[in-house]
Amino acid sequence: MAATKELTQGAPLPLIFKFTLPLLLGNMLQQTYSLVDAAIVGRFLGINALASVGASTSVVFLILGFCNGCCGGFGIPIAQKFGARDYSAMRQYVSVSLKLSGVMSVVLAVVTSLLCGFILHAMRTPDAIFDGAYAYLLVTFIGIPFTFFYNLLSCIIRALGDSKTPFWFLLLSTVLNILLDLFCILVLDWGVAGAAIATVVSQGVSALLCYAYMRRHFDILRSTSAERRYSGRVARSLLSVGLPMGLQFSITAIGSIMLQSANNALGTACVAAFTAAMRIKMFCMCPLESLGIAMATYAGQNYGAGLPRRVLSGVKASGVMMLVYCAFMALLLWTSADVFALLFVSPDETEILADTVLFLHISVSFFPILGLLCILRYTIQGVGYTNLAMLSGVSEMVARVAVSLWAVPAWGYLAVCCGDATAWWAADFFLVPAFIYVYRQLHKRLAGAQGLSSER
Repeated sequence: MAATKELTQGAPLPLIFKFTLPLLLGNMLQQTYSLVDAAIVGRFLGINALASVGASTSVVFLILGFCNGCCGGFGIPIAQKFGARDYSAMRQYVSVSLKLSGVMSVVLAVVTSLLCGFILHAMRTPDAIFDGAYAYLLVTFIGIPFTFFYNLLSCIIRALGDSKTPFWFLLLSTVLNILLDLFCILVLDWGVAGAAIATVVSQGVSALLCYAYMRRHFDILRSTSAERRYSGRVARSLLSVGLPMGLQFSITAIGSIMLQSANNALGTACVAAFTAAMRIKMFCMCPLESLGIAMATYAGQNYGAGLPRRVLSGVKASGVMMLVYCAFMALLLWTSADVFALLFVSPDETEILADTVLFLHISVSFFPILGLLCILRYTIQGVGYTNLAMLSGVSEMVARVAVSLWAVPAWGYLAVCCGDATAWWAADFFLVPAFIYVYRQLHKRLAGAQGLSSER
């Protein structure tokens, strides 16, 4: 039987750190997908091919971010039921989440595949890279069910306190992705589409293996026919958490699409620099994102167990870890950003290299703001206030749209580099008071529950 883990007892900092570590390694492997795709495409297929991959990055984040957000939301009630030790209800939530995911992922795959061309035209994708961007986007969208199910199964396992098992499947998937990248691009000569095919196939394999492992090793998930029956009440409960989380990612991505659209209009060189810098930035963001994901499970379990003070202690412990990491990353990127950029761009592309380094220097300077965003947003989601977390995404979107419409036309690529930092500030201005409100509400709920208990 695979091990589950309760996060409701023990010192928060070591608990969160140990739980975050496999998440971090898994996220880094997932970003390695993107790094490998971009590095192989940029080095072997050229700058136009690299720009083709990058031209659709924000759209991919819009759709896959929605999928990942829904999966994370579905995992929150499961974590809460696990924390409350209501295992029968937990299994019912697992069963219904699988059914909902099957329907949602197929519908998304069909609709988005049909809209690929329209989306790229709307984003003012340069003609020179349109065909490659279309091929990459189409294959990615066709593979949405694989991505959806892998992320859902990983979230379910993490909700039970096990962050190690998804990592091993992701490790296998990453190695497979690298091998398939090289095979599809260098041997089969499938170009940009080959990079997307490699990613989709590797994620599909990871999803299937993860499901088979869960069925065989997690005794706590073995359900009765009654627990497997579809329930409209459970479905509504899951969707009330999952949809706002999915929409939060999508709303955030709308701002990113506007920013990328404005950058696309600056030409192929700026698109290539943006692509390389974004891949590096996303990789460096992994620890911050992982810390946030860990806090969602930690907060969910402790909320389910009626321990709001442990939620605040977890936020403080995560903040300490976040600041230490941000200081290290600032030192690394301010001294070595050009070295990382050379993974994607040849040394003679001096303009693209300079623009990539500029983007990274500005982004890393504001990583503490991003770290606070991740910790607070995921904590608020973990205790069930997903609508508030979604509104923080609206703040990000508004900030990026403002930069796209007014700053980029005036200051060009420099404004593009500042777009993310502006959005992070806007989100934190909302999230800090939102967290204070949520924490007070948790105490009121606990006091009310204790009062009812004493009356009985």
